Formats: sequence, C-alpha cells, structure tokens
Amino acid sequence: MRIAVIDYGSGNLASAARGLELAASRLGLDATVSITDDPDIVAGADRIVLPGQGAFADCAHGLAARPGLAAAMHRRVEAGAPFLGICVGMQLMAERGLEHEITPGFGWIRGDIAPIRADGLRLPHMGWNELAFTPGAHPLLDGLTPGDHAYFVHSYALRTDDRGPVIATTSYGEEIVAMVATGNRAGTQFHVEKSQEVGLTILANFLRWMP
Repeated sequence: MRIAVIDYGSGNLASAARGLELAASRLGLDATVSITDDPDIVAGADRIVLPGQGAFADCAHGLAARPGLAAAMHRRVEAGAPFLGICVGMQLMAERGLEHEITPGFGWIRGDIAPIRADGLRLPHMGWNELAFTPGAHPLLDGLTPGDHAYFVHSYALRTDDRGPVIATTSYGEEIVAMVATGNRAGTQFHVEKSQEVGLTILANFLRWMP
C-alpha cells in the first residue's frame, strides 16, 4: 500500500507519517508512507492524507503554490483513492473558509469554516474533548466508544446545514463538527496524530477502509 502524506508547508507531517506507519504495522500491512509534494507520487498513491494547521487561507494558498500538486490530488481522489483530511486538511474540504478573508475550499462538503461561538470560553479550542457519535455510524469509528477523547487545536470549525456527512461532533461553547465522511473522502477536525490510541484506531480504520 502506497500512502501519500501531502507536503504543502503545513501540518504535523512527520507525526502524521509516524502514526500511519504504526497503524499499518499493527494491521500487518506492507505499507510505504511518503511525505511528498511530487504530483507523480500522489498520482500513484493508494491512500492520500492531507494534514494542516494554521490559517485556512494560508493552507489553501500553500497547496495551490505547489505546481501540479492539488490537481494530482483531486484526480486521484476522484478516481477513488480514500482521502483523509486532518484539522485544516478537513476544513479545506468545505466550500469556503472565512478566516481573515473568504477563501474557496474544495467544495466536497457543504458549508463554511467559520469562527467558533465559544460562549466566553477561551480560544483556540485546545485540548482533549469527548467525541459524540452513533456506534456503527461509519467504519472510521469502529473500535471507538462515544465519550472517547481526541485532541483539538482550532478557533474555526465547519458550519453546515447538511448533516449527512457529519459522523462525529464535540462540544465547546456550541456543537462542533469533529468528523466528516462522504464517499471516499473523510476528515477529522482534531489531530489524529496527537490523539493517542483513539487516533491510531482511526488511522488503522482508514487504512483498511474500502469505500
């Protein structure tokens, strides 16, 4: 299995790659994890992971600035390769980001990335929070229990009227979308690579996911 971790100058790339390698080892998979901005490597990948941290616009512009990278990623995902976005990598799946400026996203998920209504709580939303979901709602959640904790660091979140792709939420001043999935495309608002056993379980589920 060839796994491409997209390098566009943002995200915990090494941590994400190590998490994927450990998850593959636990499953007994013969997997090669490449941190790459090479469109040819992305075009031949069996799984694609897009980490991200920082501002939506910076991440979107950073991805667009790598010649051929975004186009190769989109073509491979459209051809059926499973995709996982992490933190801002998930946010880029939305239609628009509203952080500092209006920035187009991929349009894979309806809605905007908008400021969290924290109701007086400190921002960024940073630390361990419980996941709320319906058991059996999606293969990426297999082996998890509602109330399990994941590690979040963000001030913006997906705001959408389309609940279909939402597979898990958390609460921080308001309900926050924590995980989305549609077709062969999924994302986590939290950092799976920092979420210990919960994160490794999700990464392992992603590697054996057959959408």
